[in-house]
This record gives sequence, structure tokens and C-alpha cells, in this order.
Amino acid sequence: MPSPTLSDRFGIAVRRRRLAAGLSQENLAERAGLHPTYVSMVERGVRNPTLDVAARIAKSLKVGLPQLIQEAEGLRAERGGRK
Repeated sequence: MPSPTLSDRFGIAVRRRRLAAGLSQENLAERAGLHPTYVSMVERGVRNPTLDVAARIAKSLKVGLPQLIQEAEGLRAERGGRK
């Protein structure tokens, strides 16, 4: 089975942060000025947000974009992949 892509891991990191903040996809989408379907697609790794959109998502989650990307990168190690 192929290892998750960075887009997959970014989506997982967004979902974890969103749930930890007690937000629904709709709440996060509203805060970030996005459609809830788009947030769902990012969380599933189906859509790759631009840096600007990723920054809006991070800001809506009250975390810096570098931190969110670092968390996504950390998921590779967590899942037993190589760094």
C-alpha cells in the first residue's frame, strides 16, 4: 500500500486540528471563507489547497501554516514511513 501523500497528511492534520477545536467542517469553512465541500475534500486529500487557502485554513484553526505543515510531515513518521 502506498504511503500517504503530503496532501493526504495535510488533510489529516487539518481534520485533527478541527476536531480538537470542536469545529464542524461547516464552521471551519465559514471561518476560512470556503465551501464546506471544499474543506471535506482537503481533509480527504482529494483537493490540494493553494498556499493562500492553506494559510486561511491554518488561521481559522488558530495555528500557523508552518506548524500545520510540520504536523502533516510528522504524520509520515507516525505511520511508519520514511522521512
